[in-house]
Amino acid sequence: MHQNASTFLADSEKKVADIGHRNTINHNIGKYNTAVKAGKLQFADMQTARERAKNIKWRALEHLDKHLEDFESNFTRRGGKVIWAENAQQVLEEILAICEAKQCKSIVKSKSMATEEVHLNSFLAKHGIECVETDLGEYIQQLDGEPPYHIVTPAMHKSKEDVARLFAEKLGTPPNLTPQQLTQVAREKLRQKYLDAEIGITGANFILADIGAVAVTENEGNARLSTAFPKTHIVLVGIEKMLPSINDLALFWPLLATYGTGQQVTVYNSIFSGPRQEGEVDGPEEMYVILMDNGRTNILKDTEMRESLYCIRCGACLNACPVYKNIGGHTYGTTYSGPIGSVITPHLQGMEENMHLSYASSLCGNCTEVCPVRINIHELLLNNRHKAVEDNLTSGGEKMSWFGWKQASLSRRMMNLVGGNTKNFFMKKFFADAWGDNRELPVFAPKSFNQMWKDRKK
Repeated sequence: MHQNASTFLADSEKKVADIGHRNTINHNIGKYNTAVKAGKLQFADMQTARERAKNIKWRALEHLDKHLEDFESNFTRRGGKVIWAENAQQVLEEILAICEAKQCKSIVKSKSMATEEVHLNSFLAKHGIECVETDLGEYIQQLDGEPPYHIVTPAMHKSKEDVARLFAEKLGTPPNLTPQQLTQVAREKLRQKYLDAEIGITGANFILADIGAVAVTENEGNARLSTAFPKTHIVLVGIEKMLPSINDLALFWPLLATYGTGQQVTVYNSIFSGPRQEGEVDGPEEMYVILMDNGRTNILKDTEMRESLYCIRCGACLNACPVYKNIGGHTYGTTYSGPIGSVITPHLQGMEENMHLSYASSLCGNCTEVCPVRINIHELLLNNRHKAVEDNLTSGGEKMSWFGWKQASLSRRMMNLVGGNTKNFFMKKFFADAWGDNRELPVFAPKSFNQMWKDRKK
């Protein structure tokens, strides 16, 4: 078994026994489910909206090369600069080069899963550059030295008491502050950071090919502050975030808001199409967009897996997944957790090291049911499992076990050859550890139905 899989299983077993963690997650996801139910009422025909969104993403990905070139042409026409990065190392080198050219020592960054993917904060810290998270949830996680727990709500696993204790420990505040007071503390700490930072970094929810712009969605206004005060704005975005037209936002903005947080529309929706133009009073003097591949073309060239790139990172599949709700986001040990993370991570970071993620699923199909762009997530998980077997990544013992199981299952004579007691012995001997300490093993009857039927019809 690969070390990643061993760690995952050990962490999962520990986390499912943490009742406090499960209560916090179920409480927060319960509030999310209530909000999403109300948010969906804005759509006259929810299924048609989802189908149209899937078709738009299909067109965007099928002609991605042309759309990316159109974006670059339109964006650079307004003074923006586009950088193409094939992998994480190139991303980090390009950002560091910009920082060194600007003699940057301080950066403010809004919430971005793409920057988490390349571990930007730790890289910049090694080069003496402070990179401060300005999203409240991300700021909490940064103070605690943890990565985001969830794609949309980074600190979902923390209660208000947890956050109050963290602020007391790290910032010296009273230990019994209310959520409103905690938010005010974070606001006071971050305000000066916006003014001092030489560079602001954001991700992007969508790339708009026809006007050469990126769209950023948020609820706190921190992305706008991160782009308004610093003289340089850097956007790091995966190439799959493409939309052919600005008109597509009329569907995707409310769809993302509904499935992401249950809102009709997110509070702040911004479109950035380049640096400050003549006559404009605010905005950066320079703007860079880094188009990141980092394994995405591996998925793009796989016609079966390409569908996973339709994802708009709403987090709905995480909230619906019974496995995620029990083991939590950090147990996965990956940037993207939950069902969609289990689908794409083996292709982004290597199948051999991450194939165990595709088995961390009940295959109930709830992830597919709730996906706003109708990605067949549970089928893609099965595709990953099939690929792992095809690539000969499973162990010899596992192959022999399944071969024996197959032969026995295809032969009624072999199935009847051993009685229930023998079968129960084999289950305890070979499957007890895999089944887990917290579950009862299935018990075979002394005789199979086939044998009992023969006895009855003598």
